[in-house]
Amino acid sequence: MSAARFAVAADGWVRGARALPSPNFEERPAAAEPSLVVVHNISLPPGEFGGTAIADLFLNRLDCDAHPYYDRHLRGLRVSSHFVIRRDGELEQFVSCDERAWHAGVSNFFGRERCNDFSIGIELEGTDASPFESAQYATLAALVTALLAHYPIDALAGHSDIAPGRKTDPGPHFDWARLQRETALADRYFPYRRT
Repeated sequence: MSAARFAVAADGWVRGARALPSPNFEERPAAAEPSLVVVHNISLPPGEFGGTAIADLFLNRLDCDAHPYYDRHLRGLRVSSHFVIRRDGELEQFVSCDERAWHAGVSNFFGRERCNDFSIGIELEGTDASPFESAQYATLAALVTALLAHYPIDALAGHSDIAPGRKTDPGPHFDWARLQRETALADRYFPYRRT
């Protein structure tokens, strides 16, 4: 898969992604530009792949009576991410990268709080308990490359890095070294992976 597969348009929407505009976003604070990419994982119901539940959650149309987990944990929740990468590598976009999505929650990146203000959130369809697919890594690498060409991104991190003790994703099966190889990014882009 070529890095040229994706391109960020002037409005922050990525050509090559399926656009599913979420109402769950805000303007970024004045002068805040995306400088951090945050990698997450998500599956709904937990441990199950496919279906429309992730999109339905980000679009505020999830039927919380359809599964006990939804009723207990997601009823009334308003969240979003900029992107979701499905198991087959399909890329969905819910919020313009120029806007603030609601993906990080209470978070801190080397002393800088409120990571939603300056980050782009990418959800991989998956769990902490299972490896991700090659197609997902290929799409992620191409997307990250496109984002770096458009925004002053200077770091990539996991949700667990910016919300330690509260979040565990993308989990132990996410291969950071593989992402670094496929993007050919220098070590400085991976501050939590330095040895």
